[in-house]
Order: sequence, then C-alpha cells, then structure tokens
Amino acid sequence: MAKFGIGQAVKRVEDQRFLTGKGRYVEDINLPNQAYAVAVGSPHAHAKILSVDTSKAAAAPGVLAVLTGADVIADKLGGLTAHPMPEEVGAPAGFRTFQPLLNHDRVRFVGDRVAFVVAETLMQARDAADLVEVEYDELPAVADLEDAAKEGAAKVWDENQKGNWAFGLMFGDQGATDAAFAKAKHQVKLRVEHNRLAPNAMEPRVAIGDYSEADDQYTLYTCSQNPHGVRMELSHVFHCAESQIRVISPDVGGGFGLKGSPFPDDCAVLWASKRLGRPVKWVATRTESILTDRHGREMVMYGEMALDESGKILGLRAKALYQVGAYFVGPGLVPAAFALRFMPEAYDIQALHVMVQGLLTNTSPVGPYRGAGRPEAAYFTERMIEHAARQIGIPSDEIRRRNLIPESKLPYTTPTFWVYDSGEFHRVMEKCLTVSDWNGYEARKKKSESEGKLRGRAVTFYIEQGGIFNDRMDLRFDPSGSVSIIAGTHSHGQGHATVFAQLVHEWLGVPFETIRYIQGDTGQVAFGRGTYAARSSLVGGNALKVASDMIIEKAKPMAAALMEAAEGDLEFKDGSFRVVGTDKTMPLPEVAKAFYAPMGPLTEKMGVGLEANGTYSTNPPNHPNGSHVCELEIDPETGVVTIDRYFVVDDLGVVLNPMIVRGQIHGGVAQGIGQALVEHAVYDKGSAQMLAATFMDYGMPRADMFPEIESHLEEVPSKTNPLGVKGIGESGTIGAPPTVINAILDALKPYGVEQIDMPATPSRVWDAIQKSQSKAKAA
Repeated sequence: MAKFGIGQAVKRVEDQRFLTGKGRYVEDINLPNQAYAVAVGSPHAHAKILSVDTSKAAAAPGVLAVLTGADVIADKLGGLTAHPMPEEVGAPAGFRTFQPLLNHDRVRFVGDRVAFVVAETLMQARDAADLVEVEYDELPAVADLEDAAKEGAAKVWDENQKGNWAFGLMFGDQGATDAAFAKAKHQVKLRVEHNRLAPNAMEPRVAIGDYSEADDQYTLYTCSQNPHGVRMELSHVFHCAESQIRVISPDVGGGFGLKGSPFPDDCAVLWASKRLGRPVKWVATRTESILTDRHGREMVMYGEMALDESGKILGLRAKALYQVGAYFVGPGLVPAAFALRFMPEAYDIQALHVMVQGLLTNTSPVGPYRGAGRPEAAYFTERMIEHAARQIGIPSDEIRRRNLIPESKLPYTTPTFWVYDSGEFHRVMEKCLTVSDWNGYEARKKKSESEGKLRGRAVTFYIEQGGIFNDRMDLRFDPSGSVSIIAGTHSHGQGHATVFAQLVHEWLGVPFETIRYIQGDTGQVAFGRGTYAARSSLVGGNALKVASDMIIEKAKPMAAALMEAAEGDLEFKDGSFRVVGTDKTMPLPEVAKAFYAPMGPLTEKMGVGLEANGTYSTNPPNHPNGSHVCELEIDPETGVVTIDRYFVVDDLGVVLNPMIVRGQIHGGVAQGIGQALVEHAVYDKGSAQMLAATFMDYGMPRADMFPEIESHLEEVPSKTNPLGVKGIGESGTIGAPPTVINAILDALKPYGVEQIDMPATPSRVWDAIQKSQSKAKAA
C-alpha cells in the first residue's frame, strides 16, 4: 500500500494521455451538424452604437444567423454581474454593472461584443463577421487607474453618481495606527505598482452550445474550472432551472482563475444553438483572448510603514487603487479584498489601517488570477520591508527575523481577522537562507563583478490562504467491486486523478490502478464548486476522508453477515475486514460486490449499492507559507536580467504527493518571474487601445529564463483539518515577484536606484541605470 499511499511521489496517471496527444479538450470535440461562430468586437474603447447593419453579413455564403444586442433584448436574456457584491459581505454597497451577451447601445472596451455571426464553417463565419457594419459615436475613454480616480475623469458609466468608483473596502484601526506612527522612530513611504497581466492559458477559451428542443435542455461544453458555478450563472442568463442546463468541462489547458466563471461567449453559443436548432462552436483566437479575457492584478498602492529604532514594525498604512475594468463581474471583488487582508503577511504587525478603491475603466474586466490578491499583498509588504531595511540600514534578512511572528504567539490573529493556526516561520526562512548558501554570496558577487556584471540577492517570506467554501466528494462502488471518485473539485493541471486515488487507496485499500476518477460534468457529478484558491487538498481531500469513513461503516454490517460474525468483532485494516482474534478476512471490494446481489435478504435489509458522499468546509482555512531566495545578475550595458539561482522552502502541512507539489511550485514561480520580468497587458493612456494583444507584444516567460528552481518541503501540519494539509497551487506565484524585484534593486544599489516597477524589462533596467548616472553627473 505504501507504494501508492499518502506522501508517495506517485507519477501522475493523467500524463499518459497528455504526453501522447490523447487529451480531450473542448476544441477536440465536434458534434454532428455543428455550426461555427465568430464574435464581432468593438474597435473603440468607448462609443455609442448608432446602428448595426447585418444585411451584408446575413447574405454571405454559409451564414446561418447574425445576432445583435437588439436580439438579446427581444429574447429577454440576462447579463453577467458581480458575485459577491461588497454589500453582501458587510462592506458599503458597490456599483453593480451587468455585462450583456451583446451590446446594443454602448461599448466600453476594445473587443466589447456587438454581434455574433454563425455559419456553416469557421472561415465563412470570419468572412461574414467582417461584413457587419457598425456605426459608432466615439466617446472619451480612460484606461489608467490614477487617471480614472481623478475628479472630472471620463466616466465609463454615465449613471454612476460616484464617477468611476465601483466599490471601497477598509480594514484596521485608524486611531491605533496613527498612534503607532506618532511614536515611531522611522517612517518610510513607497508607491508600489502591480502590473496588469493577461492569463494566457495554454488553451484559449472555447465553448460549444447544444440545445435540445425535445426536452428543453441546454448542454454547454466549455473549458471551465468550475462547471457547477457556470451552470448557476447560466440559469440566471436564460431564466431557467439549473436542472435544465448541463455543463461538461473535459480536459482544461490551464485555468488560473480565468476559467472560473462564464463569459458572454459561453452564453451566446447556447442562445444561438436554441435559435438554430443545431450545435454551435466558438473558439477564441489568441488576440481575442488577450483583448477579452478577464485580466489579473493591476493595483497601485501608496504605502507607509512605521518602525522603532531596532526595525520592529509598529504600524502600516496603505491606500490602493484596484482595476475593475469596464464591467464589475464575477468574483472581481476577491483580489482587492485579499490584497488588503494579507498585507500583514506573516509579520507581527498589530496596528494597521488599509483601504482600497475599485475603479471602472475602459479596459477588459479584471478578475482573480493565480493567487488573487495574495501576490499583490506580498509584493506590497515585501517591497515596503526591503525599502525600510535600506533606509534604516538593517540587513534585509535581519529585519525580517525581527518581525516574523514567533511560534510562541500561535495561534495568531491578524488585524485583518485571519487566524494563523500553525507555522514555524523563522525556521522556514532560516532553512531557505541555509540551502541557498546565503553566507557564501560575497564570493559569487565578486565573480560576477569580475565579469562586468552586477549581482543582487533577496530573501522574502509569504503566507496565504489555502481553501475557500465547502465542497462534496462521492465514492461509488460498482458491481465488479471497483470504486469511482466523483469529484466536486475540478482538476485542470493539479493532478487530482492521482492524488485523490492515493488517498482512497490509503484509506480503503482498493488497488490504485482500479480507482476511476470522474469530474467536470454536471450530469454525472451531483454538486461541486470547482478548483481555485488552492482549495482542493483541503476541501476535496477532507471530504473524501469523510466519504471513505462512511463507506467502511456502511460496509461493516454486510461484511459481518458474510463472515457470520458480530459487527463488534470486526476491524478494518489494510483494505480488509477481519474478525478480531482470527485469520478470517474479507477485502472491501468483495464486500462491495455483495451489495449488488439481484435478490436475497442482505440487499433487502441493507439496500442495493455501496456509495457515500462526504462534505467539508474551509472554516477555518489553512495558511501555507514559505520563503524564497533569488540571486541574479544584470548586464549594465544592456539592462538584461539573468536569474542565476532560485530557492524555495514551503510549509505545506502534510504533503500528499511531493512530485506533484514541486510541479505546482515550479509552475507558480515561473508565472511570478514572468510577471516580474516580462509580462504586461498595456493600454494606451489616451485612447485605451490595447498595445499588447499578440505574443509579438505581450512578453511571455520562456524556459531559458529560469535556472533550476530548488524546492524544499517542510511539513508543519495544519491543526484545523483532519489531514493536516495546507494548499500549494498558488504559493510560488505569490513569493516570486517581490523576491525578483528586490534582488534587482539590490544589484542596482551601487547606482542609487530606489525603485523600479514590474515588469523589469531590459529597457526599464537600462533606463534606471542611465538616469542614475545622469543624476550623479549633474550633482
């Protein structure tokens, strides 16, 4: 059993089909009599729609339908909106918007949908889309966050009485924070900017709608990480029961939060299918994805930190502007809320007052992206601490030692109402310093300098939340004695089919290779909340433990009857029931078969079939944490940054599969480094036109950017869930950006560079060096 049990580096069973090209993505699915759709997007960031002429498009070869905003109104379809709204979680009421399937009166960002063309072939649909004639009256637009906050800025929504304000959140005690600042020896200020990111999943968004008139049933094939959540939102759009909608999400090529909620395109294919009586398929191009996907990050933070003479943090203030985009939709509130709540990180900061203002702009809507607020918080606080260390003259590792929460204070309640139940923050950071050979840095620095390179380093710490909401997992034995896991979670790269099978094998002793995993189909899975927020190990794993225990309890009476023993004389161990004190045993699969006997007193008494479901809630959540160390070189002649060494030590509680965990860490660090060095979804400040809508313009990280990422795992079990697990899926993304930027600033210290914003592209780094040299000459 140990070979495939908990803690073993079992190879992912999913990878066989992925590596041999046998994955089944929505793009691979083609239904009989299927038509193809193309969306017509606005070329303007903000404009009134004066008229839409579809006559030429409708007459084009192969065209089956050209749908517009007027048709949406005629069919009384709903729109997409935010959930939750601030007032639903105890904050002041926000400005609610609805994003329609197609716009009839106004467009609010480049790519905003105006028409939906359906034809026999994809090329016919594309050709016809070019024939849709839309007359616009262009309006002033705003793209920049700080511009949107100004008095008199162009308004995205005329009816918004508060300009471009979408919501406001606040945590902390202003009075206590002011008092802490008043007695501080040192006060430091810093403006921190989080760059906007396009998620750019390997698989762009894709959807197939298939409506059956015979039973008034909608079926949506979509690359979603939350099929039941999509079903719920679709029911509001189509004003029908959720039971009338089936959502099927097979293999998904990357989610990252992007694919947690439906988009207008998902709704449009179902609508078009109902109108035409045949399936309709829509696939985003890469440019279409970058233009219309919900982007991530983009915050501007103005921070102040108060410290005493020894570098102990006494207080923290922050005012932040958060990018909402043109529509406040989906879980758009979540990143802003988490960015505020995690600002204390793992540091002993008791006085805090932080606030954020969500702002509407004429850009694509923004939503959760891997980490959803935790990267923003970690970047802000780690940059503030590094800045303070430099201003005060305390080494960066030492100032963190003096402020990390000691183990003696756990459980620890932050001013933002998190309760950290477990952790050994100092030990984890010290291990990261040790494995990275922190003390041997000077020799490596001298070598870099001898080669004409600048060398810098940084250590950071992060903490986050693993898990959100409740969920359900089912176990179902079939007549052959094999068991299926029916998962409410949804794997889109995390390895659930492997890890959850390891858990069932460990607890029930069923042969690992016979365990079947089912997910992503609301027609087969009774209920689920999908996967995001590093939730699956906590809610999925613990719910599966509840279901496994129930299976044993349900099977015990049957086993007792089969072995002619009293229930009290049975024990379950290593996958079999055993009569205590004898050598009489019966494996669980054999007991399960008896539940499917076609007749007899046992099934009449105990029922037909052996199955159970378990539920678990993330209340309280767990708190993964860890430390990163980065060393890098900069070529001062070109500004090119080369990461030379990277180390991560993570406390993830009980590790279920170390191989899969390290894969998640590596992927997360790669995304974080991508943000720090190359990625940026840039809009022109004047026109709000997207300037990075292709991979010729949007910088994606490449394999040759990364050194070997050395990952070490520390198991400090969580005390708040039976498995002792802590999430992992987002951790690497949280710690990497501040670590890389702080290391860059350390390398640029000889030039007196105090600030550089992400992404630290060669041009930005080179420009910072040139400006510092110009200042030095002028002085």
